[in-house]
Amino acid sequence: MKYEILISESARKQLNYLQEWERQRIQSNLKGLETYPRRRRARADIKKLHDVNPELYRLRVGSFRIIYAIVGDEVRVTEIMRRGRDYRGY
Repeated sequence: MKYEILISESARKQLNYLQEWERQRIQSNLKGLETYPRRRRARADIKKLHDVNPELYRLRVGSFRIIYAIVGDEVRVTEIMRRGRDYRGY
């Protein structure tokens, strides 16, 4: 099954603030979510976040954290942030 990647407006803004090489690295990892959004694999550190509704997942890309939900055949990216204070709320 192939999933469609949807990026929220706020996540898109966060992505646009990054340097080109950071943006390309994140986009490459997002493309990998089209096939296996729930499972860890080589170069994809995926973790299901506990005690949140709806179920959220975290993809780690270097010092960035990507928060997303899986709804049907869609992967909905809600946040793209640097590791640190902002991430602790999840």
